[in-house]
Amino acid sequence: VEISSLSENDILVLRLDLTDRSSHEAATNSVLKHFGKIDVLVNNGGRSQRSLFVDTNLDVYNAIIELNYLGTISLTKYVLNHMIQRKKGKIVTVSSVMGIMGAPLATGYCASKHALQGFFNSLRTELTDYPEISIIQICPGPVQSQIIQNVFTENLAKSLENSGDQSHKMPTDRCARLTLVSVANDVKEAWISDHPYLAVCYLWQYAPTWAWWLMNRMGKRRIQNFKSGIDADASYSR
Repeated sequence: VEISSLSENDILVLRLDLTDRSSHEAATNSVLKHFGKIDVLVNNGGRSQRSLFVDTNLDVYNAIIELNYLGTISLTKYVLNHMIQRKKGKIVTVSSVMGIMGAPLATGYCASKHALQGFFNSLRTELTDYPEISIIQICPGPVQSQIIQNVFTENLAKSLENSGDQSHKMPTDRCARLTLVSVANDVKEAWISDHPYLAVCYLWQYAPTWAWWLMNRMGKRRIQNFKSGIDADASYSR
């Protein structure tokens, strides 16, 4: 049995609302006051989506961007100011394979993850004078988690009726371990997924015409499963 050497003073838990951007500077300062430095920021807050665009209220798209995109870059801004002063640090953002590809039922979610990909790829080019500040993007595929139970649907007041079976998805601990390996090795972008999602990422990157054709075929089944009350991700995994 391993016994942790951490004491109570080594742990600080703060409640944080990514959509309350006015609180992010104070939260950052609280961490700095307690620890004196921030070595790593892991941006891991966000919500997914399961709804067709034609059925979805635009307020949902606004909420997705506020949370997944603007909330993330707001917190990043305050932490990055500190890292620039130290000339050292790692900013790790959990994006998604949906930041690489497009898929039905997730137009707003894909848009927010594409926005994060574009933002952090651009930010990296602004930090060439700080070679010890790493910008790392983690792009998981389907992972066993609570994310499906908490997705956005066609309106803000509605929750998903059936979250489906999670057993076909990557175990949470494996995704976490591969994320840590990526962070330790300063991998700029890591695709953490099983097939067929991983194969589709490669197609989308290197053979987009084939990817569009394949996603049109797979997308039909995804939508059919969704309308039948089956987890949409299962259409890519069986």
